Amino acid sequence: MWRGALIGFGNVALHGHLPGWGRRHDVEIVAVADTRPARRADAVAELPGARWYDSGEALLTHERLDFVDICTPPSSHATLAQRALERGLHVLCEKPLVGSPDEIRRLTRVVRDRGRILHTVHNWKHAPIVRRTRELLGAGAVGEVTSVVWHTLRARPAAAVGTDTNWRVDPVVAGGGVLTDHGWHVFYIVQGWVGQAPVAVSAALETRRHHAFAVEDTASVQITFPAAKADLFLTWASDARRNWAEVSGTDGVLQLLDDTIVVHSRRTGEEHRWHCPPPLSDGSQHPDWFDAVAAEFVGGMGAGASDACNLVEASWCVALGTAARESDRQGGRPLPVEVRG
Repeated sequence: MWRGALIGFGNVALHGHLPGWGRRHDVEIVAVADTRPARRADAVAELPGARWYDSGEALLTHERLDFVDICTPPSSHATLAQRALERGLHVLCEKPLVGSPDEIRRLTRVVRDRGRILHTVHNWKHAPIVRRTRELLGAGAVGEVTSVVWHTLRARPAAAVGTDTNWRVDPVVAGGGVLTDHGWHVFYIVQGWVGQAPVAVSAALETRRHHAFAVEDTASVQITFPAAKADLFLTWASDARRNWAEVSGTDGVLQLLDDTIVVHSRRTGEEHRWHCPPPLSDGSQHPDWFDAVAAEFVGGMGAGASDACNLVEASWCVALGTAARESDRQGGRPLPVEVRG
């Protein structure tokens, strides 16, 4: 039985992670920490036997654990993850893992030195429609991928619980706006579909509707791969809530229409459809996608091996996000992207 603790008890912990941990028979959540006293009532109601701490540091100091699940806002991730790893714990952490290449390199060194697992919650890759798309592309449904177009449309950022303001629009806490919040997921999905490491990125960040926000509500990003390109459009300023993607290849085109995949074959002229609910735009916590994340993480703990693939994905997400913001500051100029160990 693996002994774990939740650090941060907001919406994603309560509605996204906790149901998944509860479905496992090899994990026990024995403690919860949150700096907001008002969250204690929900923790007691959902986990009556778990101990409560007013800070992650206090929990890490006093609890005997195998792992922590970090569900706090992004600005605290690097510090909490490093302290947990240095105490010999495995770490599962919500995205974005960290906000800078220096932070990801520092954490990577601690992972190697301590022999622990640092796993970011890349739950969107386990959405049925995303998983099926990758299977189809791997089977050659459109041939070699040459381009990807992705749209994420939202009217506003997801709500935050227990505060008067939404941390997602505070640049100090969130690290950025829609590019940080949604771009991280799209970065690892698109790179997986293309099957190559990116070489350059350019971006334009805008405020189209939410002028009271101190962060961008819209991002247009172009990623260059050795033999492909990707155009991403992410916004909190839409009148619709939708996800749409198109993957073009040498032999056809695959469209992802929120909950349906349509493949048009250039070789045969045929069209095939797959219905893959739930829609990508349905909800924001996605508890049904967490089971696969937990399985990967717990499996890695059992094997005693570092989850290098997930950490590499996170490293590229940091590199792309950092370069995209610098590109915007330089008027959209394409900038090289690299990951250095």
